[in-house]
Amino acid sequence: MTSVEVTIVTTALPSIISQLRGLSFQSWIMSSYLLTTAITTPIYGKLADAWGRKPVFEFGLLLFTVGSFLSGFAPNIFFLIIARCIQGIGAGAVIPLTFTIIADLYSFKERARIMAFMNTAWGLSALIGPLLGGFLVDNLSWHWVFFVNVPLGILVLLVIIVGYHEEHSIKTITDIDKLGIVFLSLSLLLLLGGIQLLSTHLINGVIIVIIAIICAALFLIFEKKAKDPIIPITMFSNRTFSIQVLTATLLSSILIGYQTYFPIWLQSLYHVPATASGLVVTSSSLMWLFSSFFVGPLLGKFSPKKIILVIVLIQFLSYLPLLFLKTTSPDWIFYIIAAISGAGMGIIISMNIILCQHLVNAKQVGSATAIITLGRSLGPTVMTGVYGATLNILIQTNLNNVSYSQVNKIISSTNTTFGKNNFEIEQIILHALHGVFGIAIFLYVIILIANLFDPNKKTIN
Repeated sequence: MTSVEVTIVTTALPSIISQLRGLSFQSWIMSSYLLTTAITTPIYGKLADAWGRKPVFEFGLLLFTVGSFLSGFAPNIFFLIIARCIQGIGAGAVIPLTFTIIADLYSFKERARIMAFMNTAWGLSALIGPLLGGFLVDNLSWHWVFFVNVPLGILVLLVIIVGYHEEHSIKTITDIDKLGIVFLSLSLLLLLGGIQLLSTHLINGVIIVIIAIICAALFLIFEKKAKDPIIPITMFSNRTFSIQVLTATLLSSILIGYQTYFPIWLQSLYHVPATASGLVVTSSSLMWLFSSFFVGPLLGKFSPKKIILVIVLIQFLSYLPLLFLKTTSPDWIFYIIAAISGAGMGIIISMNIILCQHLVNAKQVGSATAIITLGRSLGPTVMTGVYGATLNILIQTNLNNVSYSQVNKIISSTNTTFGKNNFEIEQIILHALHGVFGIAIFLYVIILIANLFDPNKKTIN
């Protein structure tokens, strides 16, 4: 259900931006969802350890469904952002507890196979999501891309109530890491808010980002002293564990980049219908599905370090053409790049999760899962703001005689008006998109450098 959420919304994003006149707030449509997911993920992890997985999962699922319902009724961009926050609070329980339940039920050798089966469900929903999203946008309206989650949410809730059973004695939570929760939330909120302001109020944005960094430093200090920290810092003493978390975080940051901006690129510059542009996300998801079945065999033959370095290098090389594409370049290039990215991420991110659970003791599996899930939410949350700020800054810098409202109108695939400034506007958008994917390429470089320092050169069994 959460994979349908991502693919179906990114397909409809250009129409949402255009109709709600929300180009300047476009990054918040995704980042508000990701931010609340990131903040609540470790909190739900603690609650699930005390109260059991099932009731916490059901609560998150209910919130996600309510948030989807409210998003569909959004009359303006600000209402939509608030509704997306509610969705994210629910997803903060659904996503990590899925992996935690898998770790509870299966051994290390079995998890790769089970993760591949779970990716099958992800691949099927990712195939349906863009097609359904594009169909709804082209034939009804973008509101329906949120309404479709409501019956899905009800169905999943019934499946969990009837089909999943666990025996868990409810424990009283005595040592709640209140300071950790407060400073984690503050640092994330301020960081995203500051990044968003960089495109409109540079000095204020920089000040808020600095305050966010101070809050993050205080969070680390309090976590070291807490009796029951919300994020056990001691886990990061294992360098391989730390590199796995960093890799998953940055790859997820790249993932949200092409999921969001490939459809925008295709719809605004190539005038591809929403349905067809959504297939670029589908190609990535299907390759993710197929490649995930190779995780187990690869881990049995090669070290994680070697696997990651080879795959990321291929992904990096596939991204380089994005810096030089023109409006006349063939659109099939995007589908190839997305497929290569998806194939690599299907192997690496699945491997990251399995290894992080394997590298800690049994009592810390829940926390380890929460940490890597937090990274996979936090990275896209921050980078969505960075991508959005980059896009807005580069558009505003190159406007010249073109108004911002004209760019806002052209960016939707439903636009059929061709004025005298269209070519100039398309070049402005193209230049801004080059900047966005220049940042993604830089993230690949960081991943490569980080994994060169992984001390483990042996296979992990």
